[in-house]
Amino acid sequence: MGYQQGLSGLAASSNDLDVIGNNIANANTVGFKQSTAQFADVYANTIATSVGNQIGLGASLQTVQQDFAQGTINTTGQALNVAINGNGFFQMSNNGTVTYSRNGVFQLNKNGFITDASGNDLMGYAASSTGVINTAQTVPLQVPTTNIAPVATKNITAQLNLNAQATKPTTTPFSETDSTSYTYSTSVTAYDTLGGAQTVNMYFAKDATSGQWDVYAGQPGSVVKLGTAQFSSSGALQGITPDAANGVTSNGTTSLTFNIAPTDGSTTPQSLTLDLAGTTQYGSANGVNNLAQDGYASGTLSNFSIGADGTITGNYSNGQTMALGQIVLANFNNPNGLLNLGGNQFQQTAASGVAQVSTPGSTNHGTLTGGALEASNVDLTNQLVDLITAQRNYQANAQTIKTQQTVDQTLLQM
Repeated sequence: MGYQQGLSGLAASSNDLDVIGNNIANANTVGFKQSTAQFADVYANTIATSVGNQIGLGASLQTVQQDFAQGTINTTGQALNVAINGNGFFQMSNNGTVTYSRNGVFQLNKNGFITDASGNDLMGYAASSTGVINTAQTVPLQVPTTNIAPVATKNITAQLNLNAQATKPTTTPFSETDSTSYTYSTSVTAYDTLGGAQTVNMYFAKDATSGQWDVYAGQPGSVVKLGTAQFSSSGALQGITPDAANGVTSNGTTSLTFNIAPTDGSTTPQSLTLDLAGTTQYGSANGVNNLAQDGYASGTLSNFSIGADGTITGNYSNGQTMALGQIVLANFNNPNGLLNLGGNQFQQTAASGVAQVSTPGSTNHGTLTGGALEASNVDLTNQLVDLITAQRNYQANAQTIKTQQTVDQTLLQM
């Protein structure tokens, strides 16, 4: 027995205690992955030594292996808390230096970029002003603070029921201010190219001819006859005849196209198509079953959410949603080959292999859970048991040195 074996054992046990202590210290670190110290025996590299007579020279630290097993995902409700469920790392950038992390605690900086606590930018695919995601390259993700642009109304969809038992209006010439000149009316808000709201009123007057209704529409004070709708004896819309004198056109079946004239500096005239597909003439009260239009006003960003595929979806004050970008994940053939930089950051090395960057949920990449965080995967119970074992190993190796000292003292006293 020699001092070298005992000293190597003390060093190995000390390393083991350091690794276990580091695991315990990071039991509450978001996305932390526990490590295990792996040891190897040491023998003298002497060719002349007989195989059967080799005596070991102790132990050495071979590697510190990280366990990249999934940690528990806990809901936080914070929009910029993101947990990875499965394989992969967030790709981060510090002025162009790319690192990787499992810590999904993010925030917005003063310029709207998504960063971690150290100021590293979260990387992903950017989205255009219309919400189209560009997957050509990864860039620092930024949440735009500008208003979403308005979209002018082009189509109005109206599914109504016009009462088959209604009588013809008592007043023959139509007037939008005279309720006795029409049978039923409704209205819808349309939007122009500047996002200005325009009220479009619609009027329906039953004709003396069976199953025939005159259709009128326009802005208040500018309502014109659009045409005539014809219904079958079963109450279904058979066709529409446009009023060409007023410049109205039709697809001949369900729609009427006409113009309105906004006055707020937007594009004028504004062409609108009123589609009455699904409108019926049944013997029940006049009413709206569905009334919609495809435009909207400008809107400000109210909040946003992150989907399982990493898409950041903005919710706007005008009721619209739009993709603002997409978070990517990087995977490695050998995660244990990554260089641990501290601060929840890893760096790619030759041993880890090249980063395989893709969208969450694709190939062998995990998915994301927005409003949640991945807890450390440290098992405190096991670590405390390992701590006791490492302590016993340290004490035992110290005892071998003490025993060698006793042997040496005996020799000196001979």
